[in-house]
Amino acid sequence: MPRLVRIDTGDVIGKVTDKHVAFLVAQLEEENEDDQDYFIDKDTLELMSDNGIDPELLAMLEKAMGDDDSMDIAWEDDDAA
Repeated sequence: MPRLVRIDTGDVIGKVTDKHVAFLVAQLEEENEDDQDYFIDKDTLELMSDNGIDPELLAMLEKAMGDDDSMDIAWEDDDAA
């Protein structure tokens, strides 16, 4: 099962479904097809909310961001850790 990680701290944000990863890939800009890291800010969260993000995934990202204005996240396969 994939998981999200906050790049600057290395903290695991949480385990996500393949459907969650597909949503993030569709919504967020990748620099190349092998890219698995993304910049997220509060505007990005609002846009994803408008575009039908799973409420559980949104809550997970909001909690991980906390009081910060933005964060960089990455997804990885759980067995890659």
